[in-house]
Amino acid sequence: MRSSVLRRTCTAAIVTALAVTGLAACNSEGDSAADGKTRITVNCWPQPSAKIDHKRFDEDVKTFEKQNPDIDVVAHDAFPCQDPKTFDAKLAGGQMEDVFYTYFTDTERVVSINQAADITEYVKDLKAYKDIAQPLRDAYTVDGKIYGIPRTNYSMGLLYSKPLFTKAGLDPSKPPTTWAEVQAAAKKIAALGDGTVGFAEYSAQNQGGWHFTASIYSQGGAVVSEDGKKATVDTPEGKAVLQNLKDMRWRDNSMGAKQLLIINDTLQMMGSGKLGMYLAAPDNVPRIVKEAGGKYEDLAFAPMPGGKGTLMGGDGYMFNKKATPEQIKAGLKWLEWTFLTPGQGYMNNYARAASDKSPVGLPEPRLFTGATDAKDQELKKASANVPVENYQAFIDGGQQLDMKLEPKHGQQIYAVLDGAVSAVLTKKDADIDALLKDAQSKIDGILARG
Repeated sequence: MRSSVLRRTCTAAIVTALAVTGLAACNSEGDSAADGKTRITVNCWPQPSAKIDHKRFDEDVKTFEKQNPDIDVVAHDAFPCQDPKTFDAKLAGGQMEDVFYTYFTDTERVVSINQAADITEYVKDLKAYKDIAQPLRDAYTVDGKIYGIPRTNYSMGLLYSKPLFTKAGLDPSKPPTTWAEVQAAAKKIAALGDGTVGFAEYSAQNQGGWHFTASIYSQGGAVVSEDGKKATVDTPEGKAVLQNLKDMRWRDNSMGAKQLLIINDTLQMMGSGKLGMYLAAPDNVPRIVKEAGGKYEDLAFAPMPGGKGTLMGGDGYMFNKKATPEQIKAGLKWLEWTFLTPGQGYMNNYARAASDKSPVGLPEPRLFTGATDAKDQELKKASANVPVENYQAFIDGGQQLDMKLEPKHGQQIYAVLDGAVSAVLTKKDADIDALLKDAQSKIDGILARG
């Protein structure tokens, strides 16, 4: 993977730039290898500490290059794939890779500051593109022009502990479907004592605002108006979200004393058998097992309580505005090979994943439709190695929910809503009406700036 002189040179430049500026300044605008190959830089290569994932990604690059001898892929490792602390600086400085990782919520911002290449004329050569679900394609489409390719998507649900449900006298095959039922179940689980928490919620690092958004969707509300011009958090639905958390925290004492939680906290709590429920995406399941000692058979998923909606999001790749037509074509070939072809590449080689004891069969929403989806599901089912029955309620119930994308300016909005969520969970006398009024005003300010 790093055998060529060109790759070693690029890697050295990255290390130097990181030491001096904190930015990876190794974009390959108009860059071709001495042997005439088209060279592309891509990010989101799992770090060496993730040994299996790092190895498999490396293997895939080598296989792809062997099948496409005219393309040289230079991968940059990163975890997380996008660091909010450096993303904006790299973006504004024009320092992104030729093919760079983004969240769906980044699309309009990247396009608005003219840092993305328009790839509309090139996707016609991407065989799987027409079978990607339309809402996911729309996430990378601005004013009718295509700027990115989806890689994965997710939707939020209720992750719960089957052993704690059983121990608390609850039926793990009948998870809560309303927020009132969540409250009641959380109270029973917390009553088990010994540090057991019935329900946990994030309230720091923008994660509390992210979950507030998922919860208000579940109530049938939204955080911004349909035209994206006004905040809609100071509403009955927004009040219901905060009142529910306040009741569980202070009236029922079912959320534990430790607050200002983030995802790593809930992973550890669930893995240690001390947490009954929390809102999550399906990718939390393998992390609980790998990082926190949990067991697949103990973890189950249900759709978002409330029955009206849920938050969906995802990620993918965009192209640096400086990328040449040859680099865009080469990048699209790479993305299709490793992310968009059932049975092969880093994302979809299910047989290989199962042999690595990586989870196959988790309840991710489907990326594809049509024939590509049928093939993908066939291969996934053949290699499934997790208890898929634990996720059936999530799969069945999710089909009835209104799937809503994260809002424009999502991270900025989440930062505002973090304050409201954390106040409710840390201050017994928190004024919900005042918190929502303040959040409404601040979000309106964010939206007004475009």
